[in-house]
Amino acid sequence: MTKGPTGPPEVLCIGESMALFVPAEPGPPDEVRTWLRTVGGAESNVASHLPALGVPSAWVSAVGDDPFGRAIVREIAAAGVDVGGVVVDPARPTGLYLKESGASGSPVRYYRRGSAASGMGPELVSGLDFPGVRVLHLSGITPALSDSCEALVRALLDIPRDELLVSFDVNHRPALWTGRDLSVLRELAGRADLVLTGDDEAERVWGTGDPVRLRELLPGPRTLVVKRGEHGATLVEDGADPLFAPALRVEVVEPVGAGDAFAAGFLAATLRGADPLTRLRQGHLQAAATLLTQDDVGVPLPDEMVRMLLQADADGWAAARLTGEGVTAR
Repeated sequence: MTKGPTGPPEVLCIGESMALFVPAEPGPPDEVRTWLRTVGGAESNVASHLPALGVPSAWVSAVGDDPFGRAIVREIAAAGVDVGGVVVDPARPTGLYLKESGASGSPVRYYRRGSAASGMGPELVSGLDFPGVRVLHLSGITPALSDSCEALVRALLDIPRDELLVSFDVNHRPALWTGRDLSVLRELAGRADLVLTGDDEAERVWGTGDPVRLRELLPGPRTLVVKRGEHGATLVEDGADPLFAPALRVEVVEPVGAGDAFAAGFLAATLRGADPLTRLRQGHLQAAATLLTQDDVGVPLPDEMVRMLLQADADGWAAARLTGEGVTAR
């Protein structure tokens, strides 16, 4: 059963998704015999969060003509995402990766070289026709996959903007950029309207994770969000003073995917015209829902809980702690 709103997509997300395997039993990874297959991909994660937040979304990519590719498309569609623009590559396989789950960190092993998505190129743009799209969401993963994928991102950034907002999540993956020029990532991010980055990856890419200094190095985008993991996130926008919003305290089950969830929450609130603090808090709330699960896309928090926390004063927000059972106070 699909969920979320119907109608033309307001957010179009483009990028690779893969078959994701996580341990289905406890124990060291080399002793685990049963693995659970799900779906993972930064851009499709964002797209999959949005319908539950009341925002119609679409996801475009390429998958192989294989069981993994068909499963990925089916499951992303089940989240309420428009997948009509997905290309099936008859020659290249769908990529996959393994995630060794843990609350303190989750080593990830990718098997994506030569994947269907790595064969995407600028010709994909001519097949896009999504009237009503207000946000185009990209990430720094795509241009690292291949020369043709880099050309695709450049072509997407060349699309006339008019009312379109281009969102770019840096998502720096050091292994993917080995042997590739990081100045490309800096250039592409600088051409977006909205940039999201973690302070740690910004340090690797630009040499600083400080929001004010980073803003000086990224003058082009109207909006810059710098995330500091469990500490919170800073918004720098429209010449206003930087605004920091602390993250919620969460009983973390597994951390991978929280950044994509934050992006979805922030974008949804931005499209609603919410004030800056609410936009940051909505990002934190969506990230918290994912931190409470092993999946890259968690079950949305109850609407009543979200309303209560969005309206909380600074002390109430700081005192809240999310667990699998709900909200507790310090």
